[in-house]
Amino acid sequence: MHAVLPRLESQRTTFPPLRRRSVSTLQVNLGYKCNQSCLHCHVAASPQRTEMMDGETVDLVIDTLRHVGAKALDLTGGAPELNPYFRALVAEARALGVRVIDRCNLTVLFEPGQETTAQFLADHQVAVTASLPCYSVDNVDKQRGNGVFDQSIRALQLLNSLGYGDGASGLELNLVYNPQGPSLPPSQVKLEADYKRILGDNFGIRFDHLFTLANMPIQRFGSTLISKGTFETYMTVLKDAHRDENLDGVMCRDQLSIDWQGYVYDCDFNQMLGLATRAGGRPRTHLRDVLASARDALNDGAIVVRDHCYGCTAGQGSSCGGALG
Repeated sequence: MHAVLPRLESQRTTFPPLRRRSVSTLQVNLGYKCNQSCLHCHVAASPQRTEMMDGETVDLVIDTLRHVGAKALDLTGGAPELNPYFRALVAEARALGVRVIDRCNLTVLFEPGQETTAQFLADHQVAVTASLPCYSVDNVDKQRGNGVFDQSIRALQLLNSLGYGDGASGLELNLVYNPQGPSLPPSQVKLEADYKRILGDNFGIRFDHLFTLANMPIQRFGSTLISKGTFETYMTVLKDAHRDENLDGVMCRDQLSIDWQGYVYDCDFNQMLGLATRAGGRPRTHLRDVLASARDALNDGAIVVRDHCYGCTAGQGSSCGGALG
């Protein structure tokens, strides 16, 4: 895992400079503990990880939502639901009128202690963005572990039974696709149609949108590329497919990424590489620093870029909300 980091932290990059426009979304990593260990995971999350956001930092997240006037709270991990303060954070954010997104791996809904999580999400009108890297059992289990596909289908059927994805309840259910290896995602529009047809016909599943995300050459996936001798080849694929028109829509221009300790980054990928935001001229910014500054102090700030950023601008583009173009 760590073999990838020096390549991306210390390199000079040809990626175009970027500046933040606003802070409309806080993406918060509640911890690296997960009930899965996926091959493509850029967080290197697993059941063995112990890093978890504590209650004091969760309170700082709520205060920061108010301070910067963010409209959305995007919760990720690991499996964010495994954090003991997950429900309190969701409830506080919804009480503020903030849209909450739960990046759910689906199988966590059947973990001990999570029996009422799906109902909790529905009761608080949390948007669920769920990982399902393929509609094929073989491909999903290969990437995520034996039995994951069947459990994921059961979880999607459970969410559907609560009104998710029906287009009328207001309960939003989106799926996320990642390629199996070092290649760019196919057309999001075409793949979404395939997902809806196959999952609908075979399992009666409905959902709102499919988001296609490129795999980032960092952490567990980056280590796999290095071990197979394909790291540089994949970087060339990303750079050759760069499109300037995608720069306007990359997620870092309108959001901040917060790690489990409360430190601030320009995006989730920079967080995994330890590339802290340069906001305010500090070498490392914490939520306490954000709260001590003027509301717009992080707006129009320079974003830290490296070569992995080409993963967001290659081809149709890639963000936490799917393809850009």
